Amino acid sequence: MDDTAPPPRSLWFRELPLTVPVMLAPLRRARAVAGAEPGKGRPVLVFPGLLSADSATALLRRTLDHADYHAHAAELGFITGISPATLARAVERLAAVAEAEQRKVVLVGWSLGGIYARVLAQRHPDLVELVMTLGTPFSGDRRANNAWRVYEALNDHPVDAPPLPDDPSVKPPVLTIALWSRRDGIVAPASARGLPHERDGEVEVPFHHFALASTRQAVERVVVELGRVLAG
Repeated sequence: MDDTAPPPRSLWFRELPLTVPVMLAPLRRARAVAGAEPGKGRPVLVFPGLLSADSATALLRRTLDHADYHAHAAELGFITGISPATLARAVERLAAVAEAEQRKVVLVGWSLGGIYARVLAQRHPDLVELVMTLGTPFSGDRRANNAWRVYEALNDHPVDAPPLPDDPSVKPPVLTIALWSRRDGIVAPASARGLPHERDGEVEVPFHHFALASTRQAVERVVVELGRVLAG
């Protein structure tokens, strides 16, 4: 299978049942994560993906808190695309979290949320300790996914010409890790993995796109990988 092309429909259809754990995330309790390094109070700002809001990342944030991180919601509302106004709110949110915590912030971005995380780290590396993306299409063809038509239907610009000058494929000047999956039914593996010069590290995980930050197994793997990288 060509991992630079949009995933086949067979994988896309397998994503549909996973919208249920996304919707149920606010109701689920966190538990201890076996093998996870303690977060030592590090602040983590979590960005949701396209057509979702902070409720979708609730289980991930609770699990991070349980692992001794200080997890923060993005507070950007319902995400429908890339816009200067939303990025401005993201900058304000990052600055507020860094000020409140009095230390640099770890950014975790799921899908489109990882674009915001990477651009924030490009613009404000003084406020960011690390960027971790989860199935984020930051590399290669912006149409190497099964969501670009939805994106263009919701926005007044093409998916490969957002109204911002930033290029998300440029590696931020901070530690940058990409989690990606061959089971991703939305984003091409190569787009989420990136090229060696576009990130510091990449980790293949065995999860579908909608599972990456909403199912317990995937969330716990994210926490383990985050702790491993930070313990470095």
